[in-house]
Amino acid sequence: MILRIFLSVVSCSVALMLSSCSTQITDEGERPSSKLGGTGSTQALTSTLLGDASDVTRTTSGGTVLMGGGTDVDDAFRWMITKSGGGDFVILRAAGTDAYNSYVYTTLGGVNSCETIIIDSRAAANDPSAEQKIRNAEAVFIAGGDQANYVNFWEGTKVEDALNYLITTKKVPIGGTSAGCAIQGKIYFSAVNGTITSAQALANPYNSLLTLGRDNFLNTTYLDNTITDTHFNNPDRRGRLMTFLARMSQDYGIQPKGIGVDEQTAVCIDQNGSAKVFGIGTAFFLKQRTTSTTPERCTSGSSLDWYRSKQPVMVYKITGSASGAGPFNVGSWSGSGGSSQFYYVDRGTLGVSY
Repeated sequence: MILRIFLSVVSCSVALMLSSCSTQITDEGERPSSKLGGTGSTQALTSTLLGDASDVTRTTSGGTVLMGGGTDVDDAFRWMITKSGGGDFVILRAAGTDAYNSYVYTTLGGVNSCETIIIDSRAAANDPSAEQKIRNAEAVFIAGGDQANYVNFWEGTKVEDALNYLITTKKVPIGGTSAGCAIQGKIYFSAVNGTITSAQALANPYNSLLTLGRDNFLNTTYLDNTITDTHFNNPDRRGRLMTFLARMSQDYGIQPKGIGVDEQTAVCIDQNGSAKVFGIGTAFFLKQRTTSTTPERCTSGSSLDWYRSKQPVMVYKITGSASGAGPFNVGSWSGSGGSSQFYYVDRGTLGVSY
């Protein structure tokens, strides 16, 4: 691993001298670029820009990218760049590097600039310059990391206001991978007490680690009553997403929905709610089957029981492609080009039926 990191740094350093670096970006792990600031820093706002520093005005169209983590999906970024009209592309992080700048501006191309902004405190998130940089953007992508940092640092700040201005008024594409995807739904797993495994969640849906936020962060209308989860090719993620849905049903009295996304996979949703799946993995679209198929038992200190004849939650699966598989409409919650199954929980054990 040390050798791999060293070789990546050397390779990218040489390439940067030639104004190009082809190293693939991943949501976490090695990022061969100069580091910007440190985790938990309270220093002044830190940002780096590649390209034209002057603001431009371009015709944009709204949309959302839900990327499941791992190596980023080039075609999903190209989808965002097209919707940005080739304007200014902003990367938001709470920690990390500016490796996305070269990836977006040089490797993919077609944008006026790409700027990485490190926003690692509430003070930075209320910095007027951070707000203005975001408001001026024609596309924003939220990198991977720890979504608790995004919630703790950004929720209720000028950064949140600027992001919602882009979503609801300016209509520009907003995307995210891993943690940056996990905060896109209007209901989200905040992880402010730490992460949670499926075993922990299924054993006790009210485990103190299972912390949900609702309608207090990003305001993407077509993701109402919807929660997202990532790295879904890891089977351990599935039981916890089912538990998130059970809590949403129990606590909020809604018919909950969820989107789980594999690594190296992205769900790209246009402003009309029509989604296509890009990449090499699968996207999972979950919804409580009817208003009455609620959990039989969702209480503190007891295992989750959500049986309902093995059909409480409908699951529609679409495997991605380079051109975008599907579509799936998140408004009508229906799609084509995929397959259907059901998830259920039998006294703390996740099951699948057809």
